[in-house]
Amino acid sequence: MENLSSQMRPSKLEEIVGQDHLIGKDKILTNFVKTKHPCSMILYGPPGTGKTSIAKAFASELGLPSRFLNATLSSKQDFIIAIEEAKMYGTMLLVIDEIHRMNKDKQDILLSHIESGLLIIIGLTTANPYYKINPAIRSRVQILEVKPLKEEDIITLLKKALKKLPACKADEDALKALAKNACGDARNALNLLETAYYATESHHLTKELLKSLGIKPVFFIDANEDGHYDALSALQKSIRGSDVDASLHYLARLIAIEDLDSIYRRLSVIVYEDIGLANPALGPKLLAAIEASKLVGLPEARIPLGTIVTEMALSPKSNSAHLALDKALNDLNQNGMLPIPSHLKTNSKDYLYPHDYPNAYVKQQYLPDYLKDRKYYQPHKNKYEDNLNKIAHEMKGE
Repeated sequence: MENLSSQMRPSKLEEIVGQDHLIGKDKILTNFVKTKHPCSMILYGPPGTGKTSIAKAFASELGLPSRFLNATLSSKQDFIIAIEEAKMYGTMLLVIDEIHRMNKDKQDILLSHIESGLLIIIGLTTANPYYKINPAIRSRVQILEVKPLKEEDIITLLKKALKKLPACKADEDALKALAKNACGDARNALNLLETAYYATESHHLTKELLKSLGIKPVFFIDANEDGHYDALSALQKSIRGSDVDASLHYLARLIAIEDLDSIYRRLSVIVYEDIGLANPALGPKLLAAIEASKLVGLPEARIPLGTIVTEMALSPKSNSAHLALDKALNDLNQNGMLPIPSHLKTNSKDYLYPHDYPNAYVKQQYLPDYLKDRKYYQPHKNKYEDNLNKIAHEMKGE
């Protein structure tokens, strides 16, 4: 028996819900169909946003010979057969699911045929094509984003789907709950609807029924794909930007998928990259919070993590130390290993031992001759660095 999401798959572009930037009057996909002059493209976006539905409706409306393959499940021979079929027809629409996983062998046999127009490909992927797709493929296609559906779009879809389920009734607040829990994923919303329908003899869907079924939101954060790294990136940028509410939001996303290891690693970078010398005490405090969260485990691990992320977001920020090191590394890459001053070498008798001088300071050259006047560290304006610099100047008698 065909499931509800398959029954609801549209056959025309105009039936696609929620992609108004691609479909409609004077929109790119609609115009491709109207002019009967499609080009190769990659559709990327989260699961359940309509990528496959768009590809199938597109192929149906164009009336071109078409074949659907999967970049990992379909063999190289499957791709060769598709090319031979395309030669028979003159052109063919080739839909490739999970195109970001396509290996080099398969890519190589496709490139010239995409270039010639023998194959019009539609690549489907949840990954960011600007990072995950071979540049040779990218340069031959249009890249189009398929966006998560809005709650109102999913509610519209659910109301249409109710007609496919005999004697099914649904309260408005139940439909809103289904749409909200789906998090922009139409397929998930339809699957939730179908599950709830068969879970009650009355076939009457209420918000209370959904709660009793324990239906929870679905999150698109795949540890092997971009959603995961985007969440980590957003966490770092929110802490760096001192937005405590956004910081806690992205922390919550990562806790929701129980990815504590990635949280630990990213926070350990942030505390030194973005906070650094403005509040150096936060490094040890973060390690203590990490150890506490490991000790208690989830769900209690959220407590020390939430506390430390709040403090990190509210803390003053400085990247002066790591920028200084980056400048030193850049000099090293450009100039190589320059000779160390002779008085700094092991057992040199010309070395001046600072502890033998007032304030444990004596002026002497430490950098190689070529870099002797180089200044890497540029202090930022914050209390801790101001105090460090004051002490350094006093030590030098300045």
